[in-house]
Amino acid sequence: MPAPVLAPAILALSLLAAAPAQSATHLPMPAHLAGAAATDRVALAARRYAAFWQSGDPALARLALADDFIDRTLPAGRPQGLAGPLQASQVFHAAVPDLQVAIEEMLVAGNRVSLRLHFTGRFTGVFPTPQGELRGQGQAIDFHAFDLYQVDAQGRISDNWHLEDNLTLLRQLGVLAP
Repeated sequence: MPAPVLAPAILALSLLAAAPAQSATHLPMPAHLAGAAATDRVALAARRYAAFWQSGDPALARLALADDFIDRTLPAGRPQGLAGPLQASQVFHAAVPDLQVAIEEMLVAGNRVSLRLHFTGRFTGVFPTPQGELRGQGQAIDFHAFDLYQVDAQGRISDNWHLEDNLTLLRQLGVLAP
Protein backbone atom coordinates (compact mmCIF):
# COMPACT_ATOMS: atom_id res chain seq x y z
CA MET A 1 0.00 0.00 0.00
CA PRO A 2 1.47 3.40 -0.92
CA ALA A 3 2.58 5.67 1.95
CA PRO A 4 0.03 8.45 1.23
CA VAL A 5 -2.84 6.00 1.87
CA LEU A 6 -1.29 4.62 5.07
CA ALA A 7 -0.62 8.02 6.62
CA PRO A 8 -4.30 8.99 7.15
CA ALA A 9 -5.13 5.52 8.52
CA ILE A 10 -2.19 5.60 10.94
CA LEU A 11 -3.10 9.14 12.00
CA ALA A 12 -6.71 8.13 12.64
CA LEU A 13 -5.67 5.10 14.70
CA SER A 14 -3.19 7.13 16.74
CA LEU A 15 -5.84 9.76 17.47
CA LEU A 16 -8.28 7.06 18.62
CA ALA A 17 -5.64 5.52 20.87
CA ALA A 18 -4.75 8.90 22.39
CA ALA A 19 -8.36 10.00 22.94
CA PRO A 20 -9.67 9.68 26.49
CA ALA A 21 -12.13 6.87 26.99
CA GLN A 22 -15.73 8.01 26.78
CA SER A 23 -17.88 7.31 29.80
CA ALA A 24 -20.69 4.86 29.16
CA THR A 25 -22.91 7.19 31.15
CA HIS A 26 -23.57 10.71 29.98
CA LEU A 27 -24.92 13.40 32.27
CA PRO A 28 -28.60 14.17 31.73
CA MET A 29 -29.36 17.69 30.54
CA PRO A 30 -32.30 19.49 32.16
CA ALA A 31 -35.25 20.12 29.85
CA HIS A 32 -35.68 23.51 31.57
CA LEU A 33 -32.85 25.23 33.42
CA ALA A 34 -32.94 28.55 35.28
CA GLY A 35 -30.35 30.39 37.33
CA ALA A 36 -27.12 28.93 35.92
CA ALA A 37 -25.45 27.19 33.01
CA ALA A 38 -25.63 23.38 32.88
CA THR A 39 -21.86 23.32 33.48
CA ASP A 40 -22.03 25.49 36.64
CA ARG A 41 -20.59 23.54 39.60
CA VAL A 42 -23.97 23.42 41.37
CA ALA A 43 -25.84 22.26 38.25
CA LEU A 44 -23.06 19.81 37.42
CA ALA A 45 -23.33 18.15 40.85
CA ALA A 46 -27.08 17.70 40.32
CA ARG A 47 -26.56 16.29 36.82
CA ARG A 48 -23.97 13.81 38.15
CA TYR A 49 -26.38 12.65 40.85
CA ALA A 50 -29.17 12.18 38.28
CA ALA A 51 -26.74 10.19 36.12
CA PHE A 52 -25.96 8.03 39.17
CA TRP A 53 -29.65 7.27 39.69
CA GLN A 54 -30.04 6.40 36.02
CA SER A 55 -26.94 4.21 35.74
CA GLY A 56 -26.43 2.91 39.26
CA ASP A 57 -22.70 3.64 38.83
CA PRO A 58 -21.23 4.19 42.34
CA ALA A 59 -18.39 6.29 40.84
CA LEU A 60 -20.96 8.92 39.81
CA ALA A 61 -22.40 8.99 43.34
CA ARG A 62 -18.89 9.50 44.73
CA LEU A 63 -18.33 12.37 42.29
CA ALA A 64 -21.67 13.97 43.13
CA LEU A 65 -21.81 13.56 46.91
CA ALA A 66 -19.60 15.15 49.57
CA ASP A 67 -17.76 12.92 52.02
CA ASP A 68 -20.03 14.26 54.79
CA PHE A 69 -23.25 13.97 52.71
CA ILE A 70 -26.46 14.11 54.76
CA ASP A 71 -29.87 12.90 53.57
CA ARG A 72 -32.24 15.29 55.38
CA THR A 73 -35.31 13.16 54.52
CA LEU A 74 -33.77 9.76 55.19
CA PRO A 75 -36.26 6.91 54.73
CA ALA A 76 -36.56 4.37 57.54
CA GLY A 77 -34.00 1.59 57.25
CA ARG A 78 -31.67 3.45 54.86
CA PRO A 79 -28.18 4.23 56.13
CA GLN A 80 -27.05 7.84 56.32
CA GLY A 81 -24.28 9.14 54.05
CA LEU A 82 -23.09 7.71 50.74
CA ALA A 83 -24.12 4.19 51.77
CA GLY A 84 -27.82 5.17 51.67
CA PRO A 85 -28.09 6.17 48.01
CA LEU A 86 -25.81 3.28 46.99
CA GLN A 87 -28.10 0.79 48.76
CA ALA A 88 -31.30 2.36 47.39
CA SER A 89 -29.94 2.46 43.85
CA GLN A 90 -28.87 -1.18 43.98
CA VAL A 91 -32.34 -2.28 45.13
CA PHE A 92 -34.11 -0.12 42.56
CA HIS A 93 -31.89 -1.19 39.66
CA ALA A 94 -32.46 -4.85 40.58
CA ALA A 95 -36.19 -4.18 40.10
CA VAL A 96 -35.98 -1.77 37.13
CA PRO A 97 -32.76 -2.51 35.21
CA ASP A 98 -33.63 -0.16 32.31
CA LEU A 99 -34.27 2.83 34.58
CA GLN A 100 -34.22 6.22 32.85
CA VAL A 101 -34.05 9.51 34.77
CA ALA A 102 -34.91 12.80 33.10
CA ILE A 103 -34.34 16.19 34.68
CA GLU A 104 -37.49 18.04 33.69
CA GLU A 105 -36.82 21.22 35.67
CA MET A 106 -33.70 22.59 37.36
CA LEU A 107 -33.47 25.84 39.28
CA VAL A 108 -30.11 26.97 40.65
CA ALA A 109 -29.97 29.66 43.35
CA GLY A 110 -26.57 30.24 44.91
CA ASN A 111 -25.34 26.95 46.32
CA ARG A 112 -28.76 25.28 46.14
CA VAL A 113 -30.45 23.52 43.26
CA SER A 114 -33.97 22.15 43.00
CA LEU A 115 -34.97 19.52 40.48
CA ARG A 116 -38.11 17.86 39.21
CA LEU A 117 -37.09 14.38 38.11
CA HIS A 118 -39.00 11.88 35.97
CA PHE A 119 -38.24 8.17 36.45
CA THR A 120 -39.32 5.62 33.83
CA GLY A 121 -38.56 2.01 33.00
CA ARG A 122 -39.97 -1.52 33.17
CA PHE A 123 -40.28 -3.64 36.29
CA THR A 124 -38.61 -6.80 35.01
CA GLY A 125 -36.50 -7.67 38.04
CA VAL A 126 -37.08 -8.37 41.71
CA PHE A 127 -38.26 -5.94 44.42
CA PRO A 128 -38.01 -6.82 48.13
CA THR A 129 -41.13 -6.46 50.28
CA PRO A 130 -41.82 -7.43 53.91
CA GLN A 131 -43.72 -10.45 52.51
CA GLY A 132 -40.82 -11.57 50.32
CA GLU A 133 -39.50 -10.84 46.85
CA LEU A 134 -41.89 -9.50 44.24
CA ARG A 135 -41.03 -10.39 40.64
CA GLY A 136 -41.81 -7.92 37.89
CA GLN A 137 -43.93 -8.79 34.88
CA GLY A 138 -42.67 -5.98 32.68
CA GLN A 139 -45.04 -3.37 34.04
CA ALA A 140 -44.30 0.26 33.19
CA ILE A 141 -42.73 2.41 35.90
CA ASP A 142 -43.43 6.13 35.57
CA PHE A 143 -43.24 8.50 38.53
CA HIS A 144 -41.83 11.88 39.56
CA ALA A 145 -39.61 13.12 42.37
CA PHE A 146 -38.60 16.52 43.70
CA ASP A 147 -35.10 17.06 45.11
CA LEU A 148 -33.38 20.02 46.76
CA TYR A 149 -29.58 19.91 47.10
CA GLN A 150 -27.08 22.09 48.89
CA VAL A 151 -23.72 22.01 47.10
CA ASP A 152 -20.41 22.66 48.86
CA ALA A 153 -17.46 24.73 47.61
CA GLN A 154 -15.94 21.63 45.98
CA GLY A 155 -19.04 21.19 43.79
CA ARG A 156 -20.45 18.18 45.65
CA ILE A 157 -23.85 17.71 47.25
CA SER A 158 -23.60 18.06 51.02
CA ASP A 159 -27.31 17.99 51.89
CA ASN A 160 -30.36 16.50 50.16
CA TRP A 161 -34.08 16.91 50.79
CA HIS A 162 -36.25 14.73 48.53
CA LEU A 163 -39.83 13.70 47.97
CA GLU A 164 -40.76 10.86 45.63
CA ASP A 165 -44.22 9.85 44.44
CA ASN A 166 -43.88 6.52 46.24
CA LEU A 167 -47.63 5.84 46.19
CA THR A 168 -47.60 5.76 42.38
CA LEU A 169 -44.39 3.71 42.34
CA LEU A 170 -45.66 1.11 44.82
CA ARG A 171 -48.90 0.74 42.84
CA GLN A 172 -46.97 0.27 39.60
CA LEU A 173 -44.71 -2.33 41.22
CA GLY A 174 -47.81 -4.17 42.47
CA VAL A 175 -46.91 -3.74 46.14
CA LEU A 176 -50.14 -1.75 46.68
CA ALA A 177 -53.48 -2.25 44.97
CA PRO A 178 -54.35 0.42 42.36
